Amino acid sequence: MKFFIDTANLNDIQEAQNLGVLDGVTTNPSLMAKEGITGRTNVMAHYAKICDIVDGDVSAEVIATDYEGIIREGEELADIHPRIVVKVPMIKDGVRALKYFSQQGIKTNCTLVFSAGQALLAAKAGATYVSPFIGRLDDVSTDGLQLIEQIVHIYDTYKFNTQVLAASIRHTMHLIKCAELGADVATCPLNVILGLLKHPLTDSGLQKFLADHQKAQEAANA
Repeated sequence: MKFFIDTANLNDIQEAQNLGVLDGVTTNPSLMAKEGITGRTNVMAHYAKICDIVDGDVSAEVIATDYEGIIREGEELADIHPRIVVKVPMIKDGVRALKYFSQQGIKTNCTLVFSAGQALLAAKAGATYVSPFIGRLDDVSTDGLQLIEQIVHIYDTYKFNTQVLAASIRHTMHLIKCAELGADVATCPLNVILGLLKHPLTDSGLQKFLADHQKAQEAANA
């Protein structure tokens, strides 16, 4: 499973890249605003900076919701860097745009997916990635992980090439469960990735190894 980091923070992206496990980045207008990145020129320049850090795909989201606007913005984004993936909302004109981008060889990420039917439409239109938001489904008392299972099953049954990119991941168990269910990609904040490192037995075991080593050194020097 690929690990994407869901942020526009360059320091977090660099830290994940340095860890050696990062496969890509996803962003959205909210994440850009959180970092104080506003204005079309600044946003485009920020995407270029992200592409300079990572080796994998970088999802850059369109703001337009009409077909012509999505195409125009998507082509501008795709021109920034070969690693850019155009992020398109799951709306009628968005599905139309997915088909156009697919025919043009431009990678896409269909975002704001909350049902298997939406995921099926995105795959039929040729999306590179589809992003089901599992955390937001959990927020409204719906099983987000069950949606991942449904989409993986449908895509496997019909041999779609679209990759399942599990999004809105809130904690490490979300991440582990998505891996168990066969999601191709999981995108999450840096703290969720780093959370996989943590286990009390690792900490206590390392402390014992270091303490035993120190005792052996002291005995050798006595």
